[in-house]
Amino acid sequence: MTAGLLARINRAEEGHAAGLPGPVTAGTGAILLGIGAANGTGALCVIGGVVAAVGMIAASVLQHTQIEYPIYRRLDDLEKK
Repeated sequence: MTAGLLARINRAEEGHAAGLPGPVTAGTGAILLGIGAANGTGALCVIGGVVAAVGMIAASVLQHTQIEYPIYRRLDDLEKK
């Protein structure tokens, strides 16, 4: 039941939950970066910065692959008809 519901939500066009892990990862990295800067911990700052950067890149990649590509695919299919 739960797996089917999650799959249906992921395929639905009302919202785009597929892109959520990227911004959540970036936000977590930014929080770690801030905590590391406040404590003067260089290693935590570096880790937070890397996690934030990976999250930002993942957000862009997920948006393109999960949201925009299916839209363009459907537009191409409509143009062929």
